[in-house]
Amino acid sequence: MTTYNVHDPDEIRTRLAEYLTAMTGYPAKVPHVEQLPGGASRETWRVDAVLNEQENRFVLRRDLPTVMYDKALSREQEYHILQLVHDSGVAVPQPRWYNTEPQILGSCFLIMDYVEGFTIGRKIVSMAALDGARQLLPGQMAEQLAHIHGVHVPSEAYSFLTGFADDETPVQRTIREIREMLEKLHIDSPVFEFGLRWCEEHAPQTQEKVLLHGDFRIGNVIVTESGLQAIIDWEFAHIGDPHEDLAWPTLRDWRFGQGQQRFGGIADREPFLIAYEEASGRPVDRDTVDFWEILGNIRWAATALSQSQRHLSGGDLNIELASLGRRSAEMQLEMLLLIQMQGL
Repeated sequence: MTTYNVHDPDEIRTRLAEYLTAMTGYPAKVPHVEQLPGGASRETWRVDAVLNEQENRFVLRRDLPTVMYDKALSREQEYHILQLVHDSGVAVPQPRWYNTEPQILGSCFLIMDYVEGFTIGRKIVSMAALDGARQLLPGQMAEQLAHIHGVHVPSEAYSFLTGFADDETPVQRTIREIREMLEKLHIDSPVFEFGLRWCEEHAPQTQEKVLLHGDFRIGNVIVTESGLQAIIDWEFAHIGDPHEDLAWPTLRDWRFGQGQQRFGGIADREPFLIAYEEASGRPVDRDTVDFWEILGNIRWAATALSQSQRHLSGGDLNIELASLGRRSAEMQLEMLLLIQMQGL
């Protein structure tokens, strides 16, 4: 068995060629691999492969030594949810293989088709070449989200998506999971406690539960000059209130410096919500979206502290992870300001 995660590109190429040969039955060659930017939750590589004399390009997502959220899907589970939504017509990369044995590359991984385009949020909100795409994205993302929320999920085969305790609402589950995260980090904060208690006291009464992407935002979509090409990073998919997914891309941290543009740093929120209503046939309660924006900031503030702990613990030495601890304070402040705007 290897030590954790093989990092030498030549060794990765050799091992992947052996793996793909075994999986496809064809002699496989892997002439090139390249680690892609981003990937704070998983390591991401572009893989050029020749299978049965045909050139292919894939993306490999590989587990890191530590995790930012212990309830995230495994690579096997992410493969199955990707296959489900792909077969349902959602714009996602075609999943190809997954592996749960560490002997291949040192940790579990998932391989899917490569989709050309940009994923880095700061580029998407600012590149002149994507001016036209930014006009299209709110409608395109709304249509895709409506499609996701309409996917039928067989309850037995996908029981890992639920995670509810008996008679627990989506809000109650989210608050419970945030409290569990803070407890695990040994964080006892009056700011978090105030925010969570406010959310408990002002929780909406929505009952609908649908498939959620769980991290639907700029930065998790692949974009070209013609707009959205694919939705990626499904490891936080779960069953919940559709308003949660609608609020998540409006968090200030996902505006990438364009704070005046409430939807992802590219547009106002309302056109996105209207497009979603038209595509889904489901009315959107703006107050409930506001609520989930507040709760989303609390969740991401706690998660950012979890991310920084991955660096501080020595498990994943990474300056990006370390910097997220500072940003947690920004999200806590945003949560307080949003509550203040509610006049409550």
